[in-house]
Amino acid sequence: MSQTIVDEKEKQRHFILNENLWKVMAELSWPAIIAMVLYGLNTVISAVFVGRFVGETALAGVSLAYPLTQISIGLGSLIGVGAGAVLSIAIGRQDKNIQERLLGNVNVLSLIVTVVYMVLGLAFSMQLVKMMGGAGEVLLLGDIYFRITVMGAFFWIYGLAANMIVRAEGKMKSAAVMMGIGLIADVLANYLFVVVLDLGVEGSAWATNIGMLIYTLLGWIYFSQGFASFKTKTFSLCRDASLIKSILSLGASTLIMIVMTLVQGVVVFNVLAKYGTVSDIAFYGVVYRVFTFLLMPIIGLMRAMQPVVGINYGAGQYERVISSYKIFTVASVLLTVPFWIISMVAPEFVLGLMLPDQLFTGTQLMYFWIYMAVIPLLSAVFMAMTFFPSIDKGKPAAMIGITRQLIFYIPVMLILPQKIGVSGIYWGSLAIDAVIVLWTSIMVKREFTRLRTKDQPTTLSA
Repeated sequence: MSQTIVDEKEKQRHFILNENLWKVMAELSWPAIIAMVLYGLNTVISAVFVGRFVGETALAGVSLAYPLTQISIGLGSLIGVGAGAVLSIAIGRQDKNIQERLLGNVNVLSLIVTVVYMVLGLAFSMQLVKMMGGAGEVLLLGDIYFRITVMGAFFWIYGLAANMIVRAEGKMKSAAVMMGIGLIADVLANYLFVVVLDLGVEGSAWATNIGMLIYTLLGWIYFSQGFASFKTKTFSLCRDASLIKSILSLGASTLIMIVMTLVQGVVVFNVLAKYGTVSDIAFYGVVYRVFTFLLMPIIGLMRAMQPVVGINYGAGQYERVISSYKIFTVASVLLTVPFWIISMVAPEFVLGLMLPDQLFTGTQLMYFWIYMAVIPLLSAVFMAMTFFPSIDKGKPAAMIGITRQLIFYIPVMLILPQKIGVSGIYWGSLAIDAVIVLWTSIMVKREFTRLRTKDQPTTLSA
C-alpha cells in the first residue's frame, strides 16, 4: 500500500492494518472507554436521581425493572455488534457492496425487533416485573418505569446500533461525542423531571428515553451528512437475507449474554424476595449497577478492539489479530485495576451515591467486596466475546454466555441461597465467574493455534 493515502477515509484502515498495535490500542481506546463510561453513567443516572430524590422503595422498583430494560439494549447490541463485525471485515476486504447495503438492512432489523418488543413488552409489562419478584408498591413502580422505557424502545435499539457501527469504523471519538451529548441530555432531563417537576419514577424513565432519542438523532446526522467512512443510504430499507443472517449470527452472542443476564436477574430478585427484604433488593440493585459501571472501561476497550481484529482478519493478517487480543486484554486489566481498588477501599462512598444517609453493615460491605472481587479477570472474557464474532465465529461467544448463565448461574442461585441465605448470591457469582475466566482462556488459546496454522494470504506491509 502506498505511503501516501489520498483518500482521507482510507487513512483509518491503513492505520489499523499497519501501525504499531500499542499505538492503535491507545489511539482507539481512550475515546471508546470514555464512550462506554458515559454510557455506563446513563444506567446509573436513573438510580442516583430516584434513590436520592424519590426513595428506597422507588429505587427497589427501578432496580427490578432495570434487567428488563436491558432487553432493548440487547436488541440494539444484536444489530449493532453484528453489523459492526460485518462492516469491519468488509472494510478489511475492501468490499464496497456490503458496506453500501449495510444500513438499509440495519434499518429493517431495527424496525422489526422494535415492533415485536413493544407489542410484547406493553402487553406483559406487569407480569414481567412480577416475574422479577415485584410485589405491592415496588411492583407498581417497577411497572411504570418499564412501560415508559418500552415506549421509547426504537431509540434505545437504533441509537445503540448506530453508535456501535460508528465504533466499528474505528471512529471512537465520534462515538464518544455522541455518548457525551446523550448523557448530558439524560442528566438535564432527569433533573428537570425528577427534582424540579417532582415526577418521580415516571419522570426518570422519560428522561432516559430522551437521552436515547438524542443518540438516534446524532446517528442519523452522522450517516446522512457524509461523516461515515463508507457510502451510506441513511433511511433506506433493504432486506438482504444473507446480510441479515450474518448480522444476526455475529451479534447473537451479545443478545444471548444480555438475555441470560435478564434470566440471572429473574432468579436473583426472586431469591432476594424469598430470603431477603426490600432493603436487600435495593442493595443488590445498587451493587449490580456499580459492578456494571466498573465494567465500562473493559467494554470500552472491547469495542475498540472489534474493528482492529475485524479489519486485520478481513485482510488476512492473523498474527496481528492474535496480538491485538493480547494487547487489548492486558491494557484492559491495567486500566480497570485502579478503579477497582478505589471501589474496594471506599465502598461506603460508592454505594452512598445511590443509597444516601444509609449506614451499611459489615455484612453488606462483605457482600460488595465478594461481588467485585473478580472484575479485573473478566477482561479476558469480555475481550473473547468480541474477539470471536470479529473473526467471523459467533458460536464460541454465544457458548460463553449460555454456559455462564444457563448451565452454571441458574442452578447455583437456586441451590446455594437455600443453604446459606442471601450470601449465596454473592459467593455463587464469584465462583461462577472464576470458572468462566479459566474456560474462556482455554477457548481463546485454542483459537490462536487454529489461526496460526491457517494458510495466510499475502499480508500488507507492516
